[in-house]
Amino acid sequence: MSEWWTYSLSDLLMFSARTYYRQFELMNREWWPLQLLALCAGAAILGGIAQRRLASARVAFALLAAAWLWVGWAYHLQRYADINTGAPYFAAAFFLQAALHAWMAWEAPPPPALPTPAVAMAFPLALLALVGYPLLAPLDGRGWWQAEVFGVAPDPTALLTLGALMFWRAPWSLWVVPLLWCAASTATVLELHAARPWWPAAGALLALGAMLWEKFRR
Repeated sequence: MSEWWTYSLSDLLMFSARTYYRQFELMNREWWPLQLLALCAGAAILGGIAQRRLASARVAFALLAAAWLWVGWAYHLQRYADINTGAPYFAAAFFLQAALHAWMAWEAPPPPALPTPAVAMAFPLALLALVGYPLLAPLDGRGWWQAEVFGVAPDPTALLTLGALMFWRAPWSLWVVPLLWCAASTATVLELHAARPWWPAAGALLALGAMLWEKFRR
């Protein structure tokens, strides 16, 4: 048997792009109209970014904790695990991220006192994840049932989270899982030869680059 380092990602992905997006369709049909509630939660987080209040930070991170917990269970364990043996490990990472967000909701860091380039980019990134990401399905010729929605699908959940982390200047420990997921998701979609594979990586690099540039400039 070949050594483990000789395997490529294509050897580990035993499913097609059609099967991959079919998981979102099955989940969306099963849990409809939960997606509307998830969109309302995302809108509340955007409102918290706009209001810049301490209470808004508590609410936002509590909602993020619930979103990561739900995606870890409902998507990774209940759906993605049917086609990807790595899904339970992804679920564990999402549960860890949910715990970190719950801790942040308890600590509730104050909003930044002064506007910065990173803070200015936080709202557009979060808005794109909430509103723009579901539109990728019809733009790519897929049905609305295959749309990826914040709080239900992992990619928009991770990207909106990065926007919130930018705005509230969250500790770097909270960045690890969203960034790793964006990298893993981009690699998966690239290997599946699906349309628009760079969205997760582009959003992650934008957020990370803005924060690093701001940090070193100070």
